[in-house]
Amino acid sequence: MRVRAHTGLEIDGFTIGEKLHEGGFATIWEVTHPLYRTPLVMKVPKILDGYDGPTIVGFEVEQMILPRLVGPHVPRVIGVGDFAVLPYVVTERIPGDSLLVHFRQAPFAVSETIELAARMADALHDLHRQHVIHLDLKPENYLQRPTGEMVLIDYGLSRHDQLPDLLAEEFTIPMGTYPYIAPEQFLGSRDDPRSDIFALGAMIYQAATGKLPFGKPETLRGVRPRLWRDPIPPRALVPDLPEWLQEIILRALEVDPAKRYQTAAQIFFDLTHPAQVKLSDRAMKLKRDSRMTVWKRWWRMRKIKGFPAPVSVQSQISKAPILMVAVDLSPEMETLADLLRQNVHRMLATQPDMRVACVNVIKTSRIAIDSAVDEEGRNLHVSRLVGLRHWAEGIDLGDERLTYSVLENTDPAAAIIEYATHNNVDHILMGARGHSSTRRYLGSVSSQVVAEAHCSVTVIRRRDTAAEAEEQLAVA
Repeated sequence: MRVRAHTGLEIDGFTIGEKLHEGGFATIWEVTHPLYRTPLVMKVPKILDGYDGPTIVGFEVEQMILPRLVGPHVPRVIGVGDFAVLPYVVTERIPGDSLLVHFRQAPFAVSETIELAARMADALHDLHRQHVIHLDLKPENYLQRPTGEMVLIDYGLSRHDQLPDLLAEEFTIPMGTYPYIAPEQFLGSRDDPRSDIFALGAMIYQAATGKLPFGKPETLRGVRPRLWRDPIPPRALVPDLPEWLQEIILRALEVDPAKRYQTAAQIFFDLTHPAQVKLSDRAMKLKRDSRMTVWKRWWRMRKIKGFPAPVSVQSQISKAPILMVAVDLSPEMETLADLLRQNVHRMLATQPDMRVACVNVIKTSRIAIDSAVDEEGRNLHVSRLVGLRHWAEGIDLGDERLTYSVLENTDPAAAIIEYATHNNVDHILMGARGHSSTRRYLGSVSSQVVAEAHCSVTVIRRRDTAAEAEEQLAVA
């Protein structure tokens, strides 16, 4: 027997309290349970007495996906209710308002825009790693924990690439929030994680300028022009916006998904390494494209049926990973450095969209760097950067996918692990100096990285001869 949610109702051990929010598709209630001390909320779909297919199917999708998600960027699921009595999802309550309230104050200072954008990108990357495309990213679907992590909510339009896509099976019309919907979504695609990249780009544009890149269309017909019409460049609205930030925004908003950032991790990386963002014509634009350019684009796009999509979310992430190469620039490690470069070439042959982060660590004492200059009297940090660039010569990558960082830490392993964690690195490639008895007893940098890193690690060990080293590489 079906029941309706109301204050005081007890169901499955949950007691419904105050109504917190009522939207077009669902109502949010405060609930309690004797087994849980943490604040809880219950989401109940608004199902009309007649047929309400999209709401019902969308809630089924959310009930399928949410319990599979873990981590700080998603709400923890406590329980779900059956449609036979009362459909619901109970989750932990994230205190505070959604980003929608905050975005009403946009535009933000550049520093705040960057900080917000980086945390939104980090949360999105975590979602994609769990095989989910959100497909309805917008400020109201971002909450913020007191500890700072962004939390993504509302998975009624989402797709899990290991579960049936119920919405695609039952409905053919594009679904999403029109100011943020990607061109391929308009064309009916629901299987491209780069659609979320487009929506993220629209939100960063909004945060930086206080305006939406494509206005507020209310119909699908109003969405179609974004297939050929570019937005006003952000720097035309906010002249002091950095060129590198406009580069990121406009790249995320490219019509063709292949021309966008390929993963949210790549956006996060650029937002946190602005000095190494490769500038293109996008960064310099101060006007929208000419009428002739727009007409040519319209002529090309007027009959387009769709864009190629990846096989799965995981395949897209795997296709465009971030590889961190920890390079020892010591003269005695030249052979090992050569082997690392050879391994990078091998990996690029199978993963051509890979991004390579070249890293060197300066080990410091507890007080300061033992010496701030190299043997030739040059600044040590600068000379190490030059050394990394020299090491990377011959790696066939554009500057936008090849970066250089010199870290300083008393603990080199900790520096490598921290960098990899903060930058969503997918794989670490590093060398090891050998197998001395001292290192076996005390431990080595490489063994610590292998033990503590959140991602996979390949260690290349130096042998006495190049031939032996090549043999070791093949094994690794």
